[in-house]
Amino acid sequence: MDAAFTAEQDEMRRTLREILGKRCGPDEVKAAVRTAAGHDRELWQQLSRRLGLPGLAVAEEYGGVGCTPGDLALACEETGRALLPSPLLATAGLVVPLVTALGTADQRAALLPPLASGELTAALAVPGPALAVALALTGDNAPGDWAGGGRAGGVQARSTSDGGGWRLYGEVAQVLDGHDAGLLLVAAHTGGFARSRTLLFLVRGDAPGLVRARQSTLDETRPQGRIQLRDVEAELLGEEGSTPLDALAATGRTVAGLLAAEAVGAAGQALARTVEYVRGREQFGRPVGSFQAVKHRLADLYVQVQAARSAAYYAAWDPDQGGLALAQALEALRTTAGEAIQLHGGIGFTWEHDAHLYFKRAAADELLFGPVHRLRAHAAHGAGLFEPANPTGTATPGTATPATATPQKVAV
Repeated sequence: MDAAFTAEQDEMRRTLREILGKRCGPDEVKAAVRTAAGHDRELWQQLSRRLGLPGLAVAEEYGGVGCTPGDLALACEETGRALLPSPLLATAGLVVPLVTALGTADQRAALLPPLASGELTAALAVPGPALAVALALTGDNAPGDWAGGGRAGGVQARSTSDGGGWRLYGEVAQVLDGHDAGLLLVAAHTGGFARSRTLLFLVRGDAPGLVRARQSTLDETRPQGRIQLRDVEAELLGEEGSTPLDALAATGRTVAGLLAAEAVGAAGQALARTVEYVRGREQFGRPVGSFQAVKHRLADLYVQVQAARSAAYYAAWDPDQGGLALAQALEALRTTAGEAIQLHGGIGFTWEHDAHLYFKRAAADELLFGPVHRLRAHAAHGAGLFEPANPTGTATPGTATPATATPQKVAV
């Protein structure tokens, strides 16, 4: 593994940091999230045209840049530093990989070019607050675990009488950028309860019968929408008979690395702003940052953020480590944001202070894609870290009893 960045990657990071430094300060972020779209459309177009941000991991034959998901993760670290509200994660992180993996040749040719150019934004809609399970981040994504197994609720799909299309009806809440995206990728039940299976369907943002509204969220930089589908025309993603579960799990591994990079960028910036503050804030005639207790707390945060950054970079190279990297990055962001509030003193505890932007991002991301202990537990289960318990309560020949079972060594 070569951990050094290329000249092109360094230039992309420098350019992106320069643009966001001018256009995405805390005041600009607060103004952007209060718009109808939930983000600065002009800035999104600039990032799309100048850097090709949404098309970084799209093949050149579809109008993309043709880079790897690792390059997109480096860009996400910079957007995380600025807490950039944008459709990047929903479009490039969630929908583009699924269209690439499952779409027919005609669907890829029709959808990937506008998605790569930023002209079209997209959102993934799965029933209920189960995005992490659907992406196999906190559990196996069997349909019964997150899509209701065909029971009432979620979204139902039925084939039209002529067999040439599909109609969807139901409701989905907590859809990232679902209130504004031009394309929705909706998970829906087909086949009734006895033979239910979950498939993915394409729904245009202006489809008749589609009702959308923006939801109030803890973290306004991650806008979410509630969508209602009232007998809406839809198109099946991919060929008839295909299943999206493996593609969803693969997308989850990739997006975990992107989220880890975002969280590391946010944690690093929160720490940098805190260090700058304690250097200038004086108490008892000396800077707050000169006190030994404060230095120790900042040093611990620095070590935690750097460890999380290393894990995020490794996950960009090996997506199978995405879940563990995301757990470490979310924990680092949560700890750093909390310490930032405390070390800013009385002003830091005011809800309007910029430090709370990072705290809200930490809390909201863990609610959407965690929690941390479930991310780690699922990674440990997948790696076979512990011997499964014997349901009879007796020792299996040649193995230790559950009380004395020894963890297996796992390469991480």
